[in-house]
Amino acid sequence: MFATLLVPTDGSDGSDAAIAHAIQYGQTYGAKIRALYVVETGLEPSDLTDDQRDALEAPSERRGRESTIEVTNRAESAGLEAAREVREGVPYREILSAAVESGDDLIAMGTHGRRGVDRARLGSTTERVLALADVPVLSVRLDEDASPAVDDGYDRIVVPTDGSDAAERAAETAFNVAERYDATVYTVYVLDTTIYDLEDAPRSTIGPLREGGENAIQSVASMAEDRGLETKTAVRRGVPADELLAYASSVDADLLAMGTRGQAVGTGDLLGSTTARVVRRSPVPVLSVG
Repeated sequence: MFATLLVPTDGSDGSDAAIAHAIQYGQTYGAKIRALYVVETGLEPSDLTDDQRDALEAPSERRGRESTIEVTNRAESAGLEAAREVREGVPYREILSAAVESGDDLIAMGTHGRRGVDRARLGSTTERVLALADVPVLSVRLDEDASPAVDDGYDRIVVPTDGSDAAERAAETAFNVAERYDATVYTVYVLDTTIYDLEDAPRSTIGPLREGGENAIQSVASMAEDRGLETKTAVRRGVPADELLAYASSVDADLLAMGTRGQAVGTGDLLGSTTARVVRRSPVPVLSVG
């Protein structure tokens, strides 16, 4: 399923976590790792000479070479085929272009990188890639103080659903990963209290909403069981992102798999959606599928 993995890196210590997860996938699927660093252009003053521009970009280009070499060295040490590339341009555009041009099957990247402005910029880049990518994106929360260890893979995968096509596509991708790791699938539906005032709603209103949720999770559970996967289901109520993160924590999840375009779980615009909120806050990786 994943033959080539694109790993954008910003060269920070915190990137170790994203790289480690990418290598874990690479070993599981026998995939090639492609490291990418984008030297961001267009932010410098427009009246610079070519020599001044080259001098300004030189440190970033050097950092790009060093960070991509580090990724390829780690991948090759794990027995994987690896390649690297340094590009110039707008980061999210170059990442998306690189993925299309090389036919990558998965993009693995962090949700933030260096501190301050650079951290915010990379976070924005990740969300734009999530919103626009045509392939699944594995986002890993970067923490320079955290261990990059991935242990032995994924034992418990949470699959939120809202009954949408996007959620179903995310579920199918999650099932493939679950089969590879012999993981249990936990599917959950959240009755969104930001849309419905469930405290004051009559029973005649709550009943159909809960029934719709039960139908959605049973559909996902049946799909998983047809593939021989162990499944567990839950219906919760509250703010979707909060409830999904709480549920993932309660089952000690190793991975969340979510659609980026749907109803409660993802809107047409990822930025500000439930998926984006989960990605920003999740202590475990999130596999987003458009």
